[in-house]
Amino acid sequence: MTKAIFELVDELPEQNITVRVLNALDFVVPGEWENLVGFENTIRQVTGEEDEEMIQQIGDRAVWLFNDQSQGYQRALWLYQTVDRTDRALASAALANKAGERIPLLGFLNKITPQADKAQSIDLALKTVVELIAFCQINGIPGDSIGDFVNSLADYGGEDIMRMSALVCLDGLIPLGPDFIQKAQSIIESLNSNDLEENDTFKKVNDFIPGEDTENQLGFINQAFDSVTNWMGDFVESKDLTPEKVINNIESFVEFSDDQLDYLAAFLDLTTNYYEHTGTQTLARCLIDRAYAEI
Repeated sequence: MTKAIFELVDELPEQNITVRVLNALDFVVPGEWENLVGFENTIRQVTGEEDEEMIQQIGDRAVWLFNDQSQGYQRALWLYQTVDRTDRALASAALANKAGERIPLLGFLNKITPQADKAQSIDLALKTVVELIAFCQINGIPGDSIGDFVNSLADYGGEDIMRMSALVCLDGLIPLGPDFIQKAQSIIESLNSNDLEENDTFKKVNDFIPGEDTENQLGFINQAFDSVTNWMGDFVESKDLTPEKVINNIESFVEFSDDQLDYLAAFLDLTTNYYEHTGTQTLARCLIDRAYAEI
């Protein structure tokens, strides 16, 4: 990390497209997420402390914990950041693919860009795996602890439940439709090692994915995604979520006509970094909670 955790939290935007999108998704998990920015402000909000000396001690300890290489905090944040940054390459490829479908003269693009549903399904699965691995890094447990992660989803709140809500809505329902779970499962199960090795996100994060080789890592990705599908299905059903409901809320500030909806998911990938934004907030909260408890 080139920046300290307090700098990263201080630099979180109070308002941008990412924040507006997340606020638009408040209807999914009402009141769960607050856009906490500023390191000192976050300490005050998380701990309720007002004593300046105590706030300074908590901040110093949190910074020390983040900098401790034996802990997994920096690795978790790197994963959150990386999965968002590779999204932009996916979005560019998806836009090129859609252009190739719609404009005959650009049809050759379909031959050199990933088919949209396939690319989106891989992205959804890898983001799920990154969430699992980051959870393990933060909590100091082995990276293949699928059961612990799935059990923890029942207790997700705040930034964590907002991130998973955005994953379901922005990377599931909008690009893949109401049956996104079944569609993604089918595509992921049909993947081979080459499909993964050609994926930019996988190439960046594969060192963190359990497995001796790409084939074994593909097996882990399948297992991890399958383990979360029941939670995703229950979440969608309990919230009565549909692509239309999600799009209607986002359209309050981003106008898309019906014949442009194919581009919406790619647009959101290009213009938002919700994993990095909420992931930074998750790390800040975890570090502050631990520092406060230790002091």
